[in-house]
Amino acid sequence: MKTNYEVRYASHPEDAKHYDTARLRKEHLIEKLFAADEVNMVYTLYDRLVVGGAMPVKEALKLESIDPLKSDFFLSRRELGMFNVGGAGKVVVEGEVFELGYKEALYIGASNRNVVFESVDAANPAKFYFNSAPAHRNYPDRKITKADAIVMELGSLETANHRNINKMMVREVIETCQLQMGMTELKTGSVWNTMPAHTHSRRMEAYFYFEVPEGEVVCHFMGEPTETRHIWMQGDQAVISPEWSIHSAAATSNYTFIWGMAGENLDYSDQDFRKHTELR
Repeated sequence: MKTNYEVRYASHPEDAKHYDTARLRKEHLIEKLFAADEVNMVYTLYDRLVVGGAMPVKEALKLESIDPLKSDFFLSRRELGMFNVGGAGKVVVEGEVFELGYKEALYIGASNRNVVFESVDAANPAKFYFNSAPAHRNYPDRKITKADAIVMELGSLETANHRNINKMMVREVIETCQLQMGMTELKTGSVWNTMPAHTHSRRMEAYFYFEVPEGEVVCHFMGEPTETRHIWMQGDQAVISPEWSIHSAAATSNYTFIWGMAGENLDYSDQDFRKHTELR
């Protein structure tokens, strides 16, 4: 197995608005999350969130610490949330086996020393997408499915944003220190997510896009509401969105995305909305 990581630094909005396309993609887009028998991570300076992916094929993969953490094991001072976006898989946490099917999630609390990712079938490997944030205490490990989620149906086909928001790691469902995660599924014919656009200066956010059909693309919008920018993305890619930035997207097809947040509070509804007509 191989563990790869890189560090992404936080940016000031006055600086970010001068980024050209290449620099914007370099700082915010995560293009490679999944590769056979690799664990790939990005350690961000936005609320110290780690965004990563693990794809076990020929061997089990251990969640290893990385140098920026300066800890003996990855979850020494961290909690972790993950979704399986591939074939059937297993996650072994201190000897306890959690079986994760497609779109099923797992929360792992701080202080767990041994975490191992496995696929059930190498021909159809699991793909574990994860976010991790600093944690001040341990909360129980728990598998979460869509049946456990708080589901919000929003939008309409007429406004091209008919979608289900599955709130799976929020305080009404599970106890966490600061991590929140969920999954938004767009209905056929709908392409816009998170409209009206919003910011939440108390929390940063990362989006992971998947179920993007072959040949289709997602256009992710970010930046201050009056200084918006866009990043063209493909399936199985993630984007880092600063706390001062909007988070929104449109695509050439419907799709699904996983959102993850870390920061000041656990109030999902703590959002500062901006009218469509105010965006620039």
